[in-house]
Amino acid sequence: MITPRWLFVLATATPESFGDPEICDETLESLNPERIAAGDVVGIGIHTGNALRGYAVGRLARERGAYVVFGGIHATLYPEEALDLGQGHAVVKGDGDLAWGEALRDCARNELKPIYEGGRVGPDEFKAARWDLLPPDRYMWASVQTVRGCSKHCSFCSVWRTDGQKPRQRSSDVVIEEIVALRRKGFRFIALADDNFYPVSLTDIKNAERQGNQHKVEELRAIREERFELMSRLAELPSDMTFFTQITMESAEDGKFLDAMRKARIRGALVGVEAVTPEGLKEVFKDFNCSGDKLVEQLKEFRRHGVHVLGSFIFGLSTDREGTFDATLELAHKSGLTFAQFVMLTPFAGTVDFERWEKAFGDDIPKVEGTPINRYWLIPAEQRPKMFMPHPTMSSEELRARTQGVWDRFYSFAAVWKRAGCTPNLKARLIFIFISKLYRQMYASTGIATDSARRNRANNWARWLAVPCRKLFQGRPMPELQVPKRVEKAVVAERELLNVIR
Repeated sequence: MITPRWLFVLATATPESFGDPEICDETLESLNPERIAAGDVVGIGIHTGNALRGYAVGRLARERGAYVVFGGIHATLYPEEALDLGQGHAVVKGDGDLAWGEALRDCARNELKPIYEGGRVGPDEFKAARWDLLPPDRYMWASVQTVRGCSKHCSFCSVWRTDGQKPRQRSSDVVIEEIVALRRKGFRFIALADDNFYPVSLTDIKNAERQGNQHKVEELRAIREERFELMSRLAELPSDMTFFTQITMESAEDGKFLDAMRKARIRGALVGVEAVTPEGLKEVFKDFNCSGDKLVEQLKEFRRHGVHVLGSFIFGLSTDREGTFDATLELAHKSGLTFAQFVMLTPFAGTVDFERWEKAFGDDIPKVEGTPINRYWLIPAEQRPKMFMPHPTMSSEELRARTQGVWDRFYSFAAVWKRAGCTPNLKARLIFIFISKLYRQMYASTGIATDSARRNRANNWARWLAVPCRKLFQGRPMPELQVPKRVEKAVVAERELLNVIR
């Protein structure tokens, strides 16, 4: 659905002396081993969910005489595993913007080191993506990153540990240049693929003021001002463009920010609701969110400002009971959510949840076909459990079935048709229905299905639906499109004043 931006960023990070890299995205097609020759350098990016496949590719590449370099979140967390099971020659930990090039140069000198500490590079060192290498007519939406890092510390998320809690924000100039390059190719829908598009909340600034930390106050205000500058420049782009992003619930209290999002045509946002009770929110370290009627009103606030919400909910918390599922579905409907996802609590590597879960086993760690359950990503998908964290009142199968039931009811045709009323015309309603069904197939059926046959059927349905969806989202290429000139703040202020007078 969305361009894997990091692949094309690493293409930019590849020194020119090495030529253009060949890119393989296995969500489109499996790697052809014949593409690998002895002496090639094969870079493999992995996250926890696809680590097992990544290691298989690494072994295959090494058998063919290639140098193998691993990177990505999972390799950053478990470099020794990638070197051992993936037969890697080297691992790039952290950001690859600079370290990938360093590894390539060392490889050319036959001085490859086992570990390269990419760390967290400054925003001025972020690489833009090589969108000229993008295969035509293969992706529905494009993706651009504007900021890395998230100041929160949710128990189920590893982003704040791998990307840091200090927002690293790119300048609006380079962001706009990338977006223009994508619109020239025909992309109208762009995902602003950020850890948190709302890196500074009003509460953050108030807390810094309360502490008397003026330096911190100025730093936070500068980050916030840069957000507004970016959104004002997005508003200058062609009017047929639509943006989506990911933000925290706190932004619902910031009407000025939401209004700026609307003007910038950021029409959708994934918002982590997670739980509908105070107890559940406390369990995932997200008690800065609201619950109950106040939560409903906060979610409605997004719609009032023209931002549609993809609400994300977690099932399987120890505080969940049988009634939690119906209560969550009712709140999703009552809040007017445009889309929603309902995921089962998973202890992802690098998270607080994983550490608590792993520690609970002590020395008595159960195994599946000889693989310890705390290394579940090394278990083949058809044998891998769907639920890992035992629940005090419900079995894993009961949790799975109830979660699937919520997906089925929220994405029933009647419910989707009713929500599609938010669209302006018949074509838009058709797009809404297609994308709703595609989303359900991709994230419910493939993620919760218990057997490989059902997963394969869901994958095939998702691929079939993606073809007409992609055509609906495509735009006319605009090869002559120019980057809008930066408008100085004084001019912006004058325009706003004139609008107020009018």
